Amino acid sequence: MKVAIAVDSFKGSLSSREVADAFEQGLRIQLPDCEVVKVTIADGGEGTMEALVETLKGEFVEVEVCDPLHRPIKARYGTIDNGNTAIIDIATASGLPLLKEEERNPLYTSTYGTGELVANALQHGCRKFFIGLGGSATNDAGVGMFRALGFRFLDHSGKELIGGGEILEHIADIDDSAVVPELFDSTFIAACDVQNRLFGKFGAAYTFAPQKGADKEAVEQLDSGLRNFARVVAGYNGSMIALIEGGGAAGGVGGGVVALLNARLVRGIDMVLNAMHFDKIIEGCDLVVTGEGRIDNQTIMGKAPSGVLRIAQSKNIPTIAIGGGVVWCNELRNSGFASIEVVTPEGMEVEEAMTPATAKENIRQAAERIAKRFL
Repeated sequence: MKVAIAVDSFKGSLSSREVADAFEQGLRIQLPDCEVVKVTIADGGEGTMEALVETLKGEFVEVEVCDPLHRPIKARYGTIDNGNTAIIDIATASGLPLLKEEERNPLYTSTYGTGELVANALQHGCRKFFIGLGGSATNDAGVGMFRALGFRFLDHSGKELIGGGEILEHIADIDDSAVVPELFDSTFIAACDVQNRLFGKFGAAYTFAPQKGADKEAVEQLDSGLRNFARVVAGYNGSMIALIEGGGAAGGVGGGVVALLNARLVRGIDMVLNAMHFDKIIEGCDLVVTGEGRIDNQTIMGKAPSGVLRIAQSKNIPTIAIGGGVVWCNELRNSGFASIEVVTPEGMEVEEAMTPATAKENIRQAAERIAKRFL
């Protein structure tokens, strides 16, 4: 009997690895000789870099870079494939948690530190990049990141612009004469789990900037800046990014990396599972177990369990989803999971269920029940 456990983290409670360890413990009570393959996964947001590095036996590289307000911090990226591929989470150097609430303002925050991570990886020989776009504190369309890579953004008088999202509306031209040459020989794949376009009512500024500290006036200014950025890049290299789904990810970084790095935007879980060759990991499995902290209609619309299910189904391997809680809907009932299991006992308060020790015990007991019923 061979079982693969590929569960996303139970956010606020257990990591992906802790969930898998707890499930294995319960499984072995019923099936002590069962072969278990544990896969740390993430959906392109928080924990993506760690998941890929851990699963693919990569390495971490620590660098001093700038935080969103250009203060020095230590940040790290991962490398896999013998150092040829870099994995960078934008939140590591440009994330919202790096700022106090009163410091948050996407007019001033910048992705420059993320660009420094890319530049360092280029110097160390990386030519393929996986970038997770979740959790940014910025709305600068990646201009800060591109500046760290040698791009210069000029106003109408030819003066270089430096800053956060506030400079977008003043950009008139792009100078790439000082760009790191290796950049144009590199491949970029960006994890993008939003459909929002670069600007407009449902664009980056109106949808995401308020939670990053922008008031109504700032949102309008940022949206105007993103419109201008799209016009300028169209004139610079012909890139038409205004209508790209996902162009508004990470404050417009989605559109920016497509325009200036020729990046490909993919669903986060697809990027992760493809990078780790998940289809090969589950070869010969009798069952795949996936899940996340809360299972609802969003689960099957691009989140981690849906990606796991898709690949397992392609190999005719039954897949069970586990969750701390489940909000039932027709989409879940028709999703194709062999079963969806709630690990939290009926009547247990959420706060108690989310304590790590309790969550682990609930998962262990659920694994025992699943082993009896399905294996």
